[in-house]
Amino acid sequence: MNPAKKSAMRTAQSAFDAWEKRTQLVRLQTSAESAANDAKTIRLRALRLEKEARDAEAARLNPVAQPKKRKKNSS
Repeated sequence: MNPAKKSAMRTAQSAFDAWEKRTQLVRLQTSAESAANDAKTIRLRALRLEKEARDAEAARLNPVAQPKKRKKNSS
């Protein structure tokens, strides 16, 4: 190959390599964000389930009295 073709191929290859590196970096960032989001979701779900269990236990121990229904006057 002549030097001009080698230079063009080298330039094209370096552009492709740079694109490939950027693509890999974006994939790594996306997977890291996804993992962080999954961890947050798991933590929040555990907290919600714990709160629901505490609320159910509190409701079981302290039942709320139902208000008495009033009779309607049929006058």
